[in-house]
Amino acid sequence: MPNFKTQMSKPDVRYLDEMRELLYDKEWAKKAPNLELYYMYRGIKEKDNLRYDITIIPSRMLGKEFVKTKGHEHIGDFKELYIVLKGEAIYLMQKQKSGRVEDVIIIRAKSGESVIIPAGYGHVTINPSKSELKMANWISKKCKSNYKIFEKMKGACYYYTTSGWIKNKNYDMIPKLRFEKPIKKIPKDLSFLNIGGERVSPDPRGERVSPDLL
Repeated sequence: MPNFKTQMSKPDVRYLDEMRELLYDKEWAKKAPNLELYYMYRGIKEKDNLRYDITIIPSRMLGKEFVKTKGHEHIGDFKELYIVLKGEAIYLMQKQKSGRVEDVIIIRAKSGESVIIPAGYGHVTINPSKSELKMANWISKKCKSNYKIFEKMKGACYYYTTSGWIKNKNYDMIPKLRFEKPIKKIPKDLSFLNIGGERVSPDPRGERVSPDLL
């Protein structure tokens, strides 16, 4: 476990047993011990009805797949801001409608860069490097997470592996990956993270960040 002190004495730990069915390399998942995959320090501080968390994902291969978070959707019209504090992250965001994925966004971010998760997008964080990933997030205190779609579909619609991006065959009609860039500066006004705050501009390919938030 990483030596990291916060207001919470102990982090929530995500174990392999909670994610075995969500991995690409099924043979490896069957044989591997119940490893500690990543650490979640929740509620380190609060401001304006927002919660600040830190997640630490050590570098690790899950067989042929790079270590990742379990993945979740937000219940309600909530967005989320991620900030990479150390290392490098890949954020996979997928938007579903009527059981089918309409859009898949990939953003690779390094230390000092940020990513806004649009409302309506389930998301997974991947550590693609040989170094520890340490990231923070700001999110509404009212927001709850739903893991059911990722559990049902055995992961996100793409896996990131040593062979690159591989489609998850449990999904139908998976769209091509859409690569976007991270935010270089953290937005000063985070009110858009609360319901009734700043809205995201419409885009024919999916939701995009409004320029005045950057």
